[in-house]
Amino acid sequence: MVARVLIRDLEWLLALAEHGHVTDAAAALGTSQPTVSRALARIEGELGVRVFERVPTGIVTTADGELVLESARELVAGHQRLRATLANRLDPDTGVVRLAFLDSMATTVLPRLLRGFHEHAPRIKVVLSQEPAHEIRRDLDHGAAELGLTMARPEDGYARLPVQEERLVVVVPPTHRLARRKRVDLTELADEEMVMIPPGFGHRALVDELLADAGVAPRVSFESADLATIEGLVAAGLGIGVVPVAFAGVSGTVGLTLTTPAAHRTISLVWRTDRPLAPPAQRFLDFVRTWA
Repeated sequence: MVARVLIRDLEWLLALAEHGHVTDAAAALGTSQPTVSRALARIEGELGVRVFERVPTGIVTTADGELVLESARELVAGHQRLRATLANRLDPDTGVVRLAFLDSMATTVLPRLLRGFHEHAPRIKVVLSQEPAHEIRRDLDHGAAELGLTMARPEDGYARLPVQEERLVVVVPPTHRLARRKRVDLTELADEEMVMIPPGFGHRALVDELLADAGVAPRVSFESADLATIEGLVAAGLGIGVVPVAFAGVSGTVGLTLTTPAAHRTISLVWRTDRPLAPPAQRFLDFVRTWA
């Protein structure tokens, strides 16, 4: 079996060039002369060149050796930068948290949560990814995100920490026949055109389930993946919608309380349980446990 060159071997190679003598380099490295000689033999054997010539006073660098040393310096420096970058990213006080979140949380729970965490750990950087639930799961699976803020119920291999309950309301234009009402039953929406999230999104599945339980088959006029856009389209008179209460009235709509107790959504922080969280992400999770 051919021995492969290690980063440590390259570090020792640079020490040999600096000291010009195997014995002196070994003493400076705190190891034995034969160990350093074996590392040098591994490098020369793998590259097929002599890096140093042995002379009575020690060693001198060959022409090929100068090229080897130049590359060794670059590799060792790159390795040191990598270790420093990883150490910084994983530092629980100054590292990085990668958080994916649903579009609909950009103006509701997320800003308040991040403000609280920034006050708690001001030197930790939170890298955000705004995306639908299926992409959040993909990023969690692939390690592109460590934590996800979503309404999807996690499957096996995930843990879930509820963060906030959001009440759902019906939004109607100010001139709508129901606009003067305070409460409405879903059965009263049977003949209404609705502006909805497209199929495949968690919010759409939730609203479809609520309507189905009420025996209502929605007549969809427009679809948008953005809840703020839905509220704006409703304000323009293009239908009615079911949105979290925080979106009601933003563009002039009127929000009506739904009579069904199930008209709410749970926002949760989710993460994979088959791998440990990096220290900054664990600190974020610990903070959310006290914040939620």
